[in-house]
Amino acid sequence: MNKQWILAFAAAGIGMALAWIDQSPGWDDTAVLIMLVLLSSGLFGLMAPKRSWLWALLIGGGIPLAGIVWQGSFAGAVALVIAFVGAYVGMGVRQLTFPASVG
Repeated sequence: MNKQWILAFAAAGIGMALAWIDQSPGWDDTAVLIMLVLLSSGLFGLMAPKRSWLWALLIGGGIPLAGIVWQGSFAGAVALVIAFVGAYVGMGVRQLTFPASVG
C-alpha cells in the first residue's frame, strides 16, 4: 500500500469524524469545527500537494453530505469551500518552501 492510499484513508477518516462531530446533538461550536477542517486539509495539502483536490473532498465533503442526508440542510457546504482553501494553501506553502520537491 503506497503513501497516497494511506493518506486517502486517513483523510476520509478525519472527514467522517468531523461530520460525526458536526451532527452531534450537543455540538454548537462551528468556529472550532471550521478551524479543524482548515488545519487538517492544509496539513494534507502540505504533505501531498499533487492531490490537494482529493484531500479537500475527503476532509470537507462529509460535513455537507451528512447535513443533506440527516437534516436536509445545505449550510454545511461552506465546510467544503474551507477545505479547498486549506488544501490549496497547504500546497502553496509546500511549493514556496520546497520548490523542487514533488508531493
